[in-house]
This record gives sequence, structure tokens and C-alpha cells, in this order.
Amino acid sequence: MTQTQPSIESSTRSQIYKQTMSHTTVPVDLGDRSYLVHIGQDLLTQAGQLIATGLPALGRRTTLLTDSNVGPLYAETTAASLRDAGFTVDTVTVPAGEASKSMACAEDACRQMIRAGHDRGSSLIALGGGVVGDLGGFVASIFFRGIPYLQIPTTIVSQVDSSVGGKTGVNAPEGKNLIGAFHQPQMVIADIGALQTLPQREYNEGFAEIIKHAAIRDASLLDTVDALDSRDPQKLTPLIQRNVEIKARVVAEDERETAGVRALLNFGHTIGHAIESTAGYGKYLHGEAISLGLAAATDISVRHFGLPQADAARILASLEKFDLPLQLDHQLAESSILEALAHDKKFEAGDIRFVIVDRLGSARVTSEVGLAEIRAAIGALRTTA
Repeated sequence: MTQTQPSIESSTRSQIYKQTMSHTTVPVDLGDRSYLVHIGQDLLTQAGQLIATGLPALGRRTTLLTDSNVGPLYAETTAASLRDAGFTVDTVTVPAGEASKSMACAEDACRQMIRAGHDRGSSLIALGGGVVGDLGGFVASIFFRGIPYLQIPTTIVSQVDSSVGGKTGVNAPEGKNLIGAFHQPQMVIADIGALQTLPQREYNEGFAEIIKHAAIRDASLLDTVDALDSRDPQKLTPLIQRNVEIKARVVAEDERETAGVRALLNFGHTIGHAIESTAGYGKYLHGEAISLGLAAATDISVRHFGLPQADAARILASLEKFDLPLQLDHQLAESSILEALAHDKKFEAGDIRFVIVDRLGSARVTSEVGLAEIRAAIGALRTTA
């Protein structure tokens, strides 16, 4: 049984934090499982105080799960903040990269926690990008049948997307995110300062998810993205906040993707995930594969669902601004991509549930996209200039 904490009304939580911290909070409204996303600078040094103040009933024994890239940069700062707030902290470090989203890594993390003496009174804090967040959430969902966990995302992808919403999981050889659970975090702490140390390629990939949000929900985001010319935290903070608001609203409307609303977040992901798994994890970063998926889904939207060519051009231009790929590696066989696509969770009774946009900021799910349309879109990726 998942351990839960006494809920605090979101508005009350917001008042508490705004009195003690200078940063932005976005609520994710899920009834008694609601939580806040904190967005600002220097939050890693305040993490312990944020957690102790916002979650007073949380046990004071925690595991800090991180990876070999993020750990050397931020683990000790975060752990020191937690210790100052009265937490006992054990750190588990996994190898950086998509390969760590595996059942083997999940088992190893659980065993390390068991050996360290953790139990159902403990919690887990995921410090890192999307891989660490997904893995950490999954470990928390299965450890002693479920313990509380928190997300401290350190990449754009994880801050605007994967840390919010409770989707956790690991990959299987047959496809991405096929083993997992819905397990909502107790809190998300997004320190904009952590984005300053991202390598350029990892920084750029995050904009694929931002551009996706613009395409499906808020076309004005593209103006913000197109005007962005630096990593200035003053400019990044409202951009991250707006994307979290979009994600939080969608999750609140359709937490478990049963009403068709949350499925809109899969725009570009049906083909993108298939490309990512076919290429082998590491050839394309997640956002790079999603960029290709966005280009393909945009092509299908133009050809078959009336998306104006000018709107499509804006999406592609924004992806290109961040050096995200629009042309598929010719060595990736179409048959392999289609095979991977067949294992995708977005298939329902054998039919593809495909997300299209008919104008910027407006998306819907359709079953009218077949393999012929997908083949044509993949073919177009090979000829994109």
C-alpha cells in the first residue's frame, strides 16, 4: 500500500511558501494528492527547508537518487540542504544515460536501499533529468509496495515535462516506457540554475517538449521561444513556469489518460519513441527523437487534417532554431521503426491513437491515421532539406 501524507490545501501551501521563499509555485490539482511545483533560482540550497516546511509529515529518512553526471555537480549541495533540515540522506548513483531506465537498475537501487536500512517510512528524491526522474519514481512506486518521492529535475525536458504528472517507468527491449506505474510526486523543485551547466546539446533537446506544448495548447509560446537568445534565468523562469502550467492543467484534467486529454501530450511521440528505440538509446537524445516525431506528425497534420502550411513552417523553424534534427538517419530501416511503433502504448485494440494539430495551439486524437500515412511521413523525414 502506498504511503501517503496528510494533504495541505494548495492555496494554503502557496501562502506558506510565498511567505518563506522568493520563487514561483504552480499547483498540480489532484485532490488529496495535489502538490506544488517550485520554480526559481538557488532552490537546491533551499530544498531541505522547502520539503520540511511543505511536507512536515514526511519521514526524515530519504534516498537521494542521482546519476554520474548530475551527482558530482549537485548531489552534495542538495544533501547538505536536506541534512540541515533534519533529514538523514543516503545517495544512490546510477550511470548517466537512457540505459539506466531498466529493470536491472531499478532492482539494484531497491537493493541498495534495503541494505542501507530503508523501509516504508522512508522517501526517495530523484535528482537529475528525465531518466533519473522516471527511474526514481518507478523505484518509489515498487519499494515496500510504494513510498513517497519528490522530483528535483535538472534538465529542461524534466522541468517542463517528465517531472510533473506521475508517469514513472523503465524501458523494455521492445520499446520505451512499457513497464511503469502512475505514482505522483509529493513535490517538484525546479532550480533554473541547474540549466546553466547543461551541455548545449542537452539544453537544446528540451525545447522539443516546449515546442510541442506550443503546438497543442499555446501558440504564443513560439513567440517566446523564437525571441529567446540566451540562458538568462530571468527569461527562462517564466518560460519554464508557463510550460509547467500547461502540463499541470492537462494532468489535472486527465491524470491517467482515460479521457483523451492527456493523450494530446503525445504529439510527436508515437513516431518519435519508435525512432528513439530503433536507433538504440544514445544515438538520439529524447528531445532529438521527439523533434523527428514532431516533424512527421506535423507533415501528417498538413497532408490530411488541414494544418496550414504557415503553421507547420513555424513549428519546424522553431525546432531548427535549437539545432534539433528534422532529417532521419538513412540507416534506420522503416520496417524496424514500424515494428517498434507496433509495441507503443498509444495503440488501442490494434488501432493507432495518433495526435494531430489542425492549427497552432489546437490538437486532437484520431484513429484515422494508418500505416500508409505513417510510412509517407517517415519517408518525408528522409528527404527533408
